[in-house]
Amino acid sequence: MVVNSRPRRFIAFVASLLTAGCVAGPDFKAPAPPDVGGYTGRPLPAATIATPGVASGKAQRFVSGGDIPADWWTLFHSRPLNALIEQALANNPNLKAAQAALLVAHENTRAQHGAYAPKVSAGVALSRERDPTGTLAPTPSTNASVFSLITPQLSVSYVPDVFGLNRRTVEAAAAQEQASRYQLIAADIALSANVAVAAIQEASLEDQVDATRQLIAIGRKMLDILQYQKSKGYAGGLDLAAQQAQLAQLDASLPPLLKQLDQQHDLLATLAGRFPDQVMGGKFTLASLELPSDLPVSLPSVLVARRPDVLQAEANLHAASAQVGIATANRLPNITLTANGGSSALAIGEIFGPGTGFWNIGAALLAPIFDGGSLLHQQRGARAAYQEAAEQYRATVLTAFQNVADTLSALEQDAQGLRANAAAANAAKTSLDLSRLQYKDGYANYLALLSAEQAYQQARIALVQAEANRFADTAALFQALGGGWWHRTDFADHGR
Repeated sequence: MVVNSRPRRFIAFVASLLTAGCVAGPDFKAPAPPDVGGYTGRPLPAATIATPGVASGKAQRFVSGGDIPADWWTLFHSRPLNALIEQALANNPNLKAAQAALLVAHENTRAQHGAYAPKVSAGVALSRERDPTGTLAPTPSTNASVFSLITPQLSVSYVPDVFGLNRRTVEAAAAQEQASRYQLIAADIALSANVAVAAIQEASLEDQVDATRQLIAIGRKMLDILQYQKSKGYAGGLDLAAQQAQLAQLDASLPPLLKQLDQQHDLLATLAGRFPDQVMGGKFTLASLELPSDLPVSLPSVLVARRPDVLQAEANLHAASAQVGIATANRLPNITLTANGGSSALAIGEIFGPGTGFWNIGAALLAPIFDGGSLLHQQRGARAAYQEAAEQYRATVLTAFQNVADTLSALEQDAQGLRANAAAANAAKTSLDLSRLQYKDGYANYLALLSAEQAYQQARIALVQAEANRFADTAALFQALGGGWWHRTDFADHGR
């Protein structure tokens, strides 16, 4: 008996396509970490200076290679701040949008995996026909010229990934999914840091508004005294005009502070996913915050491996690399395998009867020959996009190092500024205490006492601003170093 060898040869041909495929384009390699040993051009001190007598004046120790907790904001030991950040992480619409964007990217990746599998479709065609009689067209065996035709069939098509087009496409989708994941992580960290800084700024503004109102009250008392003295001939018009100008300046300084305070309140409500008119709870105060004493400083190699915006830029670079492979594979031949089987009958009961079945298998090769240079320029564009992504990655790394360096420098200078402002506030307080004693004993007039009180309130405002800077820059350091997201159970499985 003679066996037809064509199906065997066809099967062998298909098997060779499945096993001998290659992947077009470059294989992605993650960029090496920068060859640097630190963040600043000078050695980092072991700790900042301390300012005794001030609640936020403790020294902060820099711990090289230290780790960051996932809930780093709890190091400020403020329950209201903890509650507000938890509300923001649960309700912020921008964060929820980033979560949805990640889900979109994940589903797109899963959908792209479908290209690996054959496409199977089934259908049934029903038609009522009238064919001409005679020899112009075939008719049913009954010679009827009007008849119904029922044709169910099953079709299978498969595109072997000979040159890796599907693999590169899946690779690009997976890299874009990772970029969306790190974008979500970055948004999460930025949100917690923004809430912390906004709360600190609100607490600072509350104290500044209180001190400014006291300055205005003191200024009005001084103006009343000078007006009385001028009416009695003890003061001149120049002294009165100078005090009026000073009081006007103090009055003018209050509305901007109140505006900033209202804006901070609105900002906190918005970050927490609320409307500005919804009650946010108690007020924040700087006195209720505790300054963290140990500040971790990640190694540079660890920073690029953990900071989410750097990882997002790396994922974008990976996707751009895969796009080069996609553009290259599109210029190569494309092979499609097809198979169809079914039945065609005049009645439903005859569909699977003898002589009604049909089938076919085939293979098609399609290779681009001339397209006006479109595919060539798309390939060149993909390579240029990869270079663009590489430079964007480098820029992101540089920005990350700049953020850390700026924050470390700011923390040192904040400590210096706090000491100077604390010394000024102490001097003003000493002057005020002496003025009160002199006024009590009759050695100083009331104007001198009010002037000393005014100087003390001005020094108090400067001290409040210096304290707020230390808290805000501490929060900025935790954000700049990556925010400890790798300890989060909802992110850890997808990190490094």
